[in-house]
Amino acid sequence: MAAKKKKAPKPEEIEPPERNGILAGGNFIVDHVKVVDHYPEQEMLASILSESMSNGGGPYNVLKDLSLMGAKFPLSAVGLLGDDEAARWILDDCSRHEIDTSRLRLTSQSPTSYTDAFTVRGTGRRTFFHQRGANALLRHEDFDFSKTRAKIFHFGYFLLLDALDRFDDSGRTGASRVLEAAGEAGLITSADAVSTENERFSEVIKSSLPYLNYLFLNEIETGRVTGLRLRQGGEIQWEVCEEAARALIALSVKDLAVIHFPEGAVACRSDGQIFRQHATALPETALRGASGAGDAFAAGVLYGLHENWDVDRSLKLGVCAAAACLGHPSTSEGVFPVEECMAIGEEYGYRG
Repeated sequence: MAAKKKKAPKPEEIEPPERNGILAGGNFIVDHVKVVDHYPEQEMLASILSESMSNGGGPYNVLKDLSLMGAKFPLSAVGLLGDDEAARWILDDCSRHEIDTSRLRLTSQSPTSYTDAFTVRGTGRRTFFHQRGANALLRHEDFDFSKTRAKIFHFGYFLLLDALDRFDDSGRTGASRVLEAAGEAGLITSADAVSTENERFSEVIKSSLPYLNYLFLNEIETGRVTGLRLRQGGEIQWEVCEEAARALIALSVKDLAVIHFPEGAVACRSDGQIFRQHATALPETALRGASGAGDAFAAGVLYGLHENWDVDRSLKLGVCAAAACLGHPSTSEGVFPVEECMAIGEEYGYRG
């Protein structure tokens, strides 16, 4: 007797594949990095010691950092570029680092965004001059989460995406609608901001907090959102940082609020548990530039969270990835595979 053929399962009976990978959207920028001997007063001169071209913008930096860290999960980009040579440079760079660019669109209405970043050799301190370009035109309608199987959607930067920072008639920003749509599609949502002068800084970020699982802010940005002074007399106030992290959770961040600064990081989980991680004790002689260090930190933490590491271990990878980034003047070229990043902490120890 012939064996009976099994009936093909109905579409509704097929379980979708497990979510895997990180989709990052928002700012895609070309950074023109110039290392100078000092930062001059107005109308005075400084010497450029070296210059290079590199990736810029939170989503771009995080994706490239994850690639350099050896991430085995898919990496995908979504954003808007100009139809120009800078865009082709970005697309080629992403291709080299196995980042899916099928969701990066081109526009003839504006050039690809770029930044002139000046880094002082002796201190690593940075100053930025930014051309907002095509990023300013990116809208929430440009994001489609219906076909992605990514696990995490990382968005950035708040306050550097003009159309998405704008409030609509109902009092919502475009960014908040992007994050809401990502969450409804089943992605874990994450976001970062840029430090900038904007009278609506706090309002723009607070509009998105109810739709965020993870939030990354530095101490300056956190102070503007919470009204707390995290640095006093030049010293970071760890207890105030912990209070601020709790305040961000109280403001509706769903799962984890992370505050980072040169001395380390503090995080608060939705259950109120606080985590504290000191930065590596990297010697000053090893510092080459701080461009991208905050995004390298975020990439390290997101790597750990994607791989279901505990928060402590994820924060440790974050500060080690940031330390690796500090060893090179460009935005991402100093980042190593995960094991080599963690080895920095083992070699130099931690400040606390």
